[in-house]
Amino acid sequence: MRVGFIGLGSQGGPMARRIVEEGFETTLWARRPESLAPYADTAAKTAATPAELAAASDLVCLCVVADTDVRQVLEAEDGVLAGLKPGGIVAVHSTVHPDTCRELADKAAAHGVSLIDAPVSGGGPGAAARRLLVMVGGPDETVARVRPVFESYADPIVHLGGVGSGQVAKLLNNLLFTANLATSATTLALGEALGVDPLELGKVISHGTANSFALGRIIDGTGAMDRLAQHAGGLLRKDVGLIAGLAEAAGATPGVVLEAADTTLGLMNHSR
Repeated sequence: MRVGFIGLGSQGGPMARRIVEEGFETTLWARRPESLAPYADTAAKTAATPAELAAASDLVCLCVVADTDVRQVLEAEDGVLAGLKPGGIVAVHSTVHPDTCRELADKAAAHGVSLIDAPVSGGGPGAAARRLLVMVGGPDETVARVRPVFESYADPIVHLGGVGSGQVAKLLNNLLFTANLATSATTLALGEALGVDPLELGKVISHGTANSFALGRIIDGTGAMDRLAQHAGGLLRKDVGLIAGLAEAAGATPGVVLEAADTTLGLMNHSR
């Protein structure tokens, strides 16, 4: 399978490199030429436009930031849908609204193209180590076709259902992570108020039954919440807002997890 990759940032870059290293014929495109420089020593080709990239690909992977970026790369006059041949596949690795993927899947189908959502978790290091988690929504046959490419950077690859279901799972994951940040931070603060050093308490909990990935981010050096607010605060706010909107539209009650996530966002606002 020939693969095109767009979105060579801290997450997408290592994914694209693993695809190239696995031996897939790969074409890259980026808005900024300097983003392509790290791949000059690889077998990857480059394209002048997303349409040119798509014309040379059977599968196009997108790892851009937001809904508007996904739409622009796909629907522009020189976008992916202008170049991808019927039978081609688009995999949206970005974390976006499920309805965005469903709407774009319908538009892609009009071109004879399949679109699946495949958001990821695990960061660049996870991709480099082939341990990235990929949450996939789409038809069985399409997911089976792309699985060999995904396996170059991911394990596990979880197929959750139809288009959009991968995004729902990713948003729920990020909601719980955000909530866990609040419970971890406030637990350490309570321990300090009761006379227990927060860093030492963090070491205890990280080896106990209450350990969590979020706790590790909190106790990882000083000023952890400040760094989280600076580097991930905007993305977490976006994702919590999206899942809250989905819950409201479905008439579902998120319960304590949304309350805890809101507490985290409040702590981040206070730390900035």
